[in-house]
Amino acid sequence: MLGFKPKTDEVLNHWIAFVDNFALPPQEFYASVEQGLAASTIPGLKVSRFSFREGGLLSDKRIYLRMIRERLAFDICAAPFGTHFFFSCRTVYSPAIVRFWHILLVIFLFGIVGFLLQTFLAPYYAAIATFGLMLAVIQIFRNTIAMGLADLDTTLLKIPAIGPIYERWFRKETYYRQDTRLVYLEVVPKLIKDLAEEVTASKGVKLVRQYERAPILGELYKSPQQGATPVLTK
Repeated sequence: MLGFKPKTDEVLNHWIAFVDNFALPPQEFYASVEQGLAASTIPGLKVSRFSFREGGLLSDKRIYLRMIRERLAFDICAAPFGTHFFFSCRTVYSPAIVRFWHILLVIFLFGIVGFLLQTFLAPYYAAIATFGLMLAVIQIFRNTIAMGLADLDTTLLKIPAIGPIYERWFRKETYYRQDTRLVYLEVVPKLIKDLAEEVTASKGVKLVRQYERAPILGELYKSPQQGATPVLTK
């Protein structure tokens, strides 16, 4: 309930499509994705490129394009596989985790504040002032958006230790946040699919296989039509 239980990242969606006898520099596709994002004016996405190893420490690396919006991440891959080529898009949710050392750090910080206040106040009044400050901080945390402090909300999420505590225990879940999250889940993967179809079609080939993860049914992958292998046509 308090958020101490360890949690792992959850893959909400994984789309992948293949094409035969096709070659494309991954960086070229990633550049087209970045241009597509700019043209769509999708707000709040932090875009970066990074490398994942294919296996162990000495294995080759593949370059991925990552887009992050708060706790949502979209990992895009475009890469050759023998004479084939594939495009993939993972949507990953990373829950906020409050660790024990986060609590200790907050207690330590308030302890320092209480110690400093004792240089100006008697210990009894310093304790009251520290407790009052704690209540004020909690009140601000619980009403950040209602008070019109959107910039403070963004800043708090980025502060180590403070951010997870704020998000897990005090940040209110709203209809707007839920709706916005669903929009990102729909819009970004669709953009990747459309661009993959567009870049292959421009070179006279078609994406011939497409699979999408269906975790609710307990299957690793499921095509949009209950296991059928669709052919994407123009």
